Amino acid sequence: MAVYNTDFSYIKRAIDSVLNQDFQNFELIIIDDGSNATNREALMQYVEKYEDKIVYIRHRNRGQSESINRGVLNSVGEFITIIDGDDEYKSHHLSACLLEVEKVDLICSTTETIVDNNDDYYVPDKNDLTKLIHLDETILFGTLFGRKKVFSSIHFKTGFAADADFYERATTQFSVKKVDLRTYIYHRNIPNSICSTMKKENLLNS
Repeated sequence: MAVYNTDFSYIKRAIDSVLNQDFQNFELIIIDDGSNATNREALMQYVEKYEDKIVYIRHRNRGQSESINRGVLNSVGEFITIIDGDDEYKSHHLSACLLEVEKVDLICSTTETIVDNNDDYYVPDKNDLTKLIHLDETILFGTLFGRKKVFSSIHFKTGFAADADFYERATTQFSVKKVDLRTYIYHRNIPNSICSTMKKENLLNS
C-alpha cells in the first residue's frame, strides 16, 4: 500500500480490510511516499499496534509507481498484490485471488465500484485521453495479484495507466488472465483522485 497525504480515515479503512481477511498468512507493507507530519503521525501510531502484520517504510515523495516498486523489493511472500490507501478488500479477497492464480502467474480482476453517479464508472482511455472507457475494461493497480517473480521482473513505470502498462508487458512473459471477482472495493467517489482530476481536465479541454 502506497500512501501520500491520504486522509487517515481512508487509510484505516484500507488497513482494517486487510487485517480482517479470512486468509491471514500475509504481510502488509505500507510505503509512506513523503506524507506530511499530520498524516504520518496518525498512520504510525496505528501501525504500531500491528507490528506482527505490518511493515512501515517511509521515503521522500517519489510517486505511486516508485513506492510500489520499493514495496516489492522489501516483500518476502510468494505472492504480491496491491491496495490503494483509499480502497478496501472484501473479507475473502485474498483467498479468492489465491484460487484464481493457481494455474497462472498473474491475474487482474473487476471491482465493486463505489460511485456518486454513473459517470464515475468511466475513466480516460490510456490510448486516447479524450475518450472514456468503462472501468471493467481497464487494469487497476489494486486488482493485480500474482507471483513474486512477475513483480520482480517487471517494474511499474511512472505516469498515467502504469498499471495497464505493467499488465500488458506481463502478457509477453507470463501467463495472465482477467477474472470477474469484484472482491476489491474501488472508491471512485474520492474527488481528488488522479483519475478524477485527469477526467475533469480532459473534459474541460475537449
